[in-house]
Amino acid sequence: MRSTMMDYPLVLPSILKRAKDAHPHKEIVTKWHDNSIQRYTYGEFYKRTIRLMNALRKAGVKPEEAIATFCLNHSAHLELYFAIPSIRAVLHTINVRLFPEQLVYIINEAKDKFIFVDKSLAPALEKNLDQIKGVQKFIIIDDKENMPFPNLPNSISYEDFLATGDETEHFEPIDEFEAACICYTSGTTGNPKGVVYSHRSTYLHSMSVCMGDALALCEKETVLPVVPMFHVNSWGIPFASVMTGCKLVFPGKHLLGAGLAELLESEGVTLTAGVPTVWNVLYQHLKKTKYNLKLHTMVVGGSAAPKGLIEGFEKDFGISILHAWGMTETSPVGTVSRPRSFMNDWKDEERYAYRAKQGVAMAGVEIRAVDDDGKDVPKDGHTPGELLVRGPWITGSYRSGVSPESFTPDGWFRTGDVVVLDQYGYMQITDRKKDLIKTRGEWISSVDMENLVMADPDVLEAAVVGRKDPVRDEAPVVFVVPVEGKSVDPKKILERLKEHFAHWQLPKLDDIRSVPSVPKTSVGKFDKKILRKQLEE
Repeated sequence: MRSTMMDYPLVLPSILKRAKDAHPHKEIVTKWHDNSIQRYTYGEFYKRTIRLMNALRKAGVKPEEAIATFCLNHSAHLELYFAIPSIRAVLHTINVRLFPEQLVYIINEAKDKFIFVDKSLAPALEKNLDQIKGVQKFIIIDDKENMPFPNLPNSISYEDFLATGDETEHFEPIDEFEAACICYTSGTTGNPKGVVYSHRSTYLHSMSVCMGDALALCEKETVLPVVPMFHVNSWGIPFASVMTGCKLVFPGKHLLGAGLAELLESEGVTLTAGVPTVWNVLYQHLKKTKYNLKLHTMVVGGSAAPKGLIEGFEKDFGISILHAWGMTETSPVGTVSRPRSFMNDWKDEERYAYRAKQGVAMAGVEIRAVDDDGKDVPKDGHTPGELLVRGPWITGSYRSGVSPESFTPDGWFRTGDVVVLDQYGYMQITDRKKDLIKTRGEWISSVDMENLVMADPDVLEAAVVGRKDPVRDEAPVVFVVPVEGKSVDPKKILERLKEHFAHWQLPKLDDIRSVPSVPKTSVGKFDKKILRKQLEE
């Protein structure tokens, strides 16, 4: 028997139209580079997005063509998030922190026709113009940076481009499996790989993100995404926020310390999201300066937040850190670590241990952990295995084709993360396969060691990598960034590690090294390949 339900496509224009119909009065706020605040409503956002759609059509943009953005977090970027897919073109958000050769590679690989670029970021494109091919027009978004109009060929200001379109509503039919967006992996090894999201996958991901057991986005929340809009579409938060009618606050370049804290306070932000390095800096600032915050939830992804940071935010400021896990290949949110109701009466130590895990698969996503032979490992919270994942917003290939090493024969995506699963379905990442340290034939988790070191209140960041050792094969080296005004005592750190690691797993005292900073990748993760290279040299 077939169902009697309508064949209603799950496409992004449906989310856009709902913004006009269900919450046209709600606010979208942007803090620009010059500290000016722009406010407008979802109703006004809708009209500008319609105008942008028509301007793109008038400029000759055709279905399936990639249109790139090279922008920070602001309202104009949100307009592009919806206008481009709504005319059946493909939104390509470019990571502004990429190395030049990777930047050039993905622009050429995606065959971007237009690039929308913040004026302050334009120099990065100017320097590489001789290598960029096929781009017909640059549209410059004046982000209030006090600098001359960029020297880019065939360029026009965003507002002048917008004025070429009108507010005539025209939505042509879209197959929900058509491409809506393309994002590229951060390319830590080799060239970045393109992952193409469909309208359907983006719509379903948005719905699942809004669920109570996920990020619980709803109309009453005021949401500030610190995670960049160029990083896996800001974890899908802009799409989900427009779907629900959250008040959206965009921070522009104001992402650290005082600038971020002041915006959180002045706009009454209740939920925010970003990588642990941002929250580390904010935590240190909040301990020095008092703010009246309404913030109740900070979503953390990209890498693990130390248990000490989770405890500190909750006990000192009443703010809950919500762990999530994902990748470019998973759209990105795959798991969320909300405590279950039966954990309410647990002791603090047990509860925080679960809060520090990456959590349970979201509705719609399946996860497994397998050993080197492809067999499922026990869900005992101890036995490690590689994380496999599948679902309606998990990629089944790359734009360049299927990489056999990235997928199992029956279609599960191999994440490269080493995890343990427990009886309640919670997943905890113990390491990346490539970051495990092998000592005397046994594996050491660099993530476990980092979290223990960062539990020290005098430590801001810690990264652990392996160095070659003639006796042990590999030995751990701990790079430690002290909190401002503090110093690191290697003996104290070693004593802490002795409580949790066997003597043969421990670093030597002179392998606990104080450094001013840990190098980061373009998405804010510790760049361990640079640390390894420094050790080799």
